[in-house]
Amino acid sequence: MEQIDDALYANNDHRYFRSGTGKHMRHILDHYLSFLNARNGRINYDTRRRDRRLERERVYAIAAAREIIGRLQAFGADSQHIAAAVQVNSNRGDQRGEGAAWSASTRQRELQFLLSHTVHHYALIALTLRIQGVEPPESFGVAPSTLRFETAQTSG
Repeated sequence: MEQIDDALYANNDHRYFRSGTGKHMRHILDHYLSFLNARNGRINYDTRRRDRRLERERVYAIAAAREIIGRLQAFGADSQHIAAAVQVNSNRGDQRGEGAAWSASTRQRELQFLLSHTVHHYALIALTLRIQGVEPPESFGVAPSTLRFETAQTSG
């Protein structure tokens, strides 16, 4: 986010895409906030805040991302806290509130989901940037396991 300008960050009106960098970043940050703001062991990814400033205001989004990183670092310091069981609600669409179906998970598993989800959206961001003539780092939007595999292939 720090390496692109405000107009590029907020561009969601392109011939080839409706969701540019800002919308994808807002979506990513919303998921982390759902995780971090969970109450009573329940994470509901469907009731995200969807703060439009995160998709339009690059500096605001950078500050939010830094705050989330700090909270995750503090959160990860306690291994028992990470292993705790949680209930998760996601992608239910037509079912809301307490009547919605919940799934068993752990905080660690949800962090794994968030990593995968983030990489997926980074890949989409990389594509939208390339369409607009900006080349992100080659590893941006590539899963860590893929990067390790590719490194092993070239060094072996």
